[in-house]
Amino acid sequence: MTDVTLSAAAAARVAAIAAKQAKPAILRLSVEGGGCSGFQYRFGLADGVDAEDSIAQTDGVTLVVDPVSIDLVRGSEVDFVESLGGAAFRVTNPQAASGCGCGTSFAV
Repeated sequence: MTDVTLSAAAAARVAAIAAKQAKPAILRLSVEGGGCSGFQYRFGLADGVDAEDSIAQTDGVTLVVDPVSIDLVRGSEVDFVESLGGAAFRVTNPQAASGCGCGTSFAV
């Protein structure tokens, strides 16, 4: 089983953003302390992959997660969702005991 997965919708969005910024199609997911539930997800384009990163690939796009964050997001899927409230990357995390309304923070 892969540690994390990247949906086709998220891969397409990362590819589009990376192309506009002339960067590699590599999305880094990290977890930081904070947010309204204790931890929050952070997304950003990465210039490369570190040796200790966990890696998932979908449609030529790479998702990387550092070794500290992977323990908190193992088994998760990163998706890209568009709704009336806006468009955002969303993490479906089976380890999260609770979340928040904004979908960017969670507790374990």
